[in-house]
Amino acid sequence: VNLRALTSWVGIARLFAVVLSCLAFSLVASTGHFGGPYGTWCMFTWCFCFTVTLLVLLLELLELYPLLPLSWDDFTSAFSMLAALMVFTSSVIFPATFISSPCSSNQCARQAVATTASCLCFLAYAVEVALTRAKPGDISSFLSTVPGLLKVFEAYVACLIFSLLDEYNGEPGLMWCVAVYSICFIFTLLIIIFTIGRCLAYIPCPLEKMLVGYNFLALLMYLTATVLWPLYSFRGRSRPDPCGRNCWWNKHLGVTFLTIFNLIAYLVDLVYSTRMVFV
Repeated sequence: VNLRALTSWVGIARLFAVVLSCLAFSLVASTGHFGGPYGTWCMFTWCFCFTVTLLVLLLELLELYPLLPLSWDDFTSAFSMLAALMVFTSSVIFPATFISSPCSSNQCARQAVATTASCLCFLAYAVEVALTRAKPGDISSFLSTVPGLLKVFEAYVACLIFSLLDEYNGEPGLMWCVAVYSICFIFTLLIIIFTIGRCLAYIPCPLEKMLVGYNFLALLMYLTATVLWPLYSFRGRSRPDPCGRNCWWNKHLGVTFLTIFNLIAYLVDLVYSTRMVFV
């Protein structure tokens, strides 16, 4: 038994994440008010993060993780980054969707406490990401470096874009943007999977330079999408009135901002990857 898995700073952050995610989904489940796609997503996020984090703690406590056919450090780094992003999204979506003003009922109080627990859970995962991030010069675990963490961020933002895509058929410019999102997501996801599965060594080319080339191409592709998506989405089309929760205009605006976020992420990724390889 490795008690350091629970007493180290990383272990303490994971314990807080387990307790807070459990508190969040338990309180929301007790209200019985979490229907619809947004509520389902929030409940899935808290349950998924609780289950995987608890499993990570048990595997490290019993020292069973070396038996797994994967890079443990890469897996835990990627998961903590993914969990931080997922819980952050849920911490924003849940109160915006389910908490109404004024908040005076017992159900609303439980929802507010669940939201607070979710925000603290995000902080716990963010602390874990900061504690496990590779120090300058340490590249033993790629997904714990800044480019590796950005790969997880880029893939997650692409998933958010896919969830908002609506009414893009028939417009060549919009179809090109969807192709950009799909191609970059697939290649980024393959890099993450191959890294965790220890398969990158079998690629018959200089991996570091290949990643720099891929980041450069992805940056150019996202640059075109950043221009074409709002151009073809809003050209000659004003915002409907009223524009409800599922309004196409709001979804296209969300895709526009997420595209800009991923453009910035690929730019930073390219800068860091270039420094790691050539500097």
